[in-house]
Amino acid sequence: MLETKNTVDTRRVLIYCIIAFLPAYLIALVIYLTGGLIDSPSLAAGLNLALLLLIVYMLTPALAHILTRIITREGWNNLYLRPKLKRGWLFWLLAWFGTPALMGIGMLVYFLLFPQNFDPELAVLREMLVSSGFDLDTLQIPLAMLLLIQTLQGVILAPILNAIPILGEEFGWRAYLQPKLMPLGPRKALVVTGIIWGLWHAPIIAMGYNYGNFDPNYWGAPWSGIAMMTLGTIWLGIFFGWLTLKADSVWPAVVGHAVLNGTAAISLYMTRGTPLLLLGPTPVGLVGGIGFIAFALLIFSLPGAFRVKDVVSASEEVIDLATEVD
Repeated sequence: MLETKNTVDTRRVLIYCIIAFLPAYLIALVIYLTGGLIDSPSLAAGLNLALLLLIVYMLTPALAHILTRIITREGWNNLYLRPKLKRGWLFWLLAWFGTPALMGIGMLVYFLLFPQNFDPELAVLREMLVSSGFDLDTLQIPLAMLLLIQTLQGVILAPILNAIPILGEEFGWRAYLQPKLMPLGPRKALVVTGIIWGLWHAPIIAMGYNYGNFDPNYWGAPWSGIAMMTLGTIWLGIFFGWLTLKADSVWPAVVGHAVLNGTAAISLYMTRGTPLLLLGPTPVGLVGGIGFIAFALLIFSLPGAFRVKDVVSASEEVIDLATEVD
């Protein structure tokens, strides 16, 4: 449920942020010293040290959540882990299918504004398949159909396959930090959570993550990338944070975040030339994120957008009353 305190619990917020940031930044340092994101040593087929460490990196917000509760003896109430499907089914659907829809809006606007960067031949996808040893001569369907299938698989399977590492982030940002900041008011809490979330990404952004795919020396690197990532996590965080508040559960945010991570690279397969990824077409670009930006502006402008209605089922009410009697 929503936090009811009138002031921010600064002590717990600071402890949480220190624990979330320190190990993540140390992991990033190890990645940097062992070849960075590109030249990291290989551990096994399809797995290198950087990829393994990035998975651990993603778990640090959840670790911070757990350790902060232990250190401060906070207890284990309000974990936001109950699915609450009867109450929040609509927000589960919005997370699952609204996420790719908002991504698609941004991608469409980007390619309309920058048609020179749209590649109908999908050369990036073709090159990736060839470098992976795939024989394109045996491909029975067009590349565009293959891309569509991959997109659908990402939407359907990503929430299942990516649930654990994504929960590592969302159990920290949306299930702990955001509620602790709610005394600021819902809008400020979501924005501040997004800023902290973006700065947490700073070391890997500095190594080229998200914005250095086509040109590692993109305009203003790495500071422009860190700034843009922070803006991106604000508008993404508003969407995921709103879903969490309305559903009173972290799971819609996990679903939406998993779909985002599972499909965000699809737009890059349609890209040619050397686009400035600070603009798009991915959702952490200024133009590519326009769908999420529009959604954030919409819910910020609606007076009742953050009102949590009492839509708990009758059975849940009975359980709550029985608990009070006990």
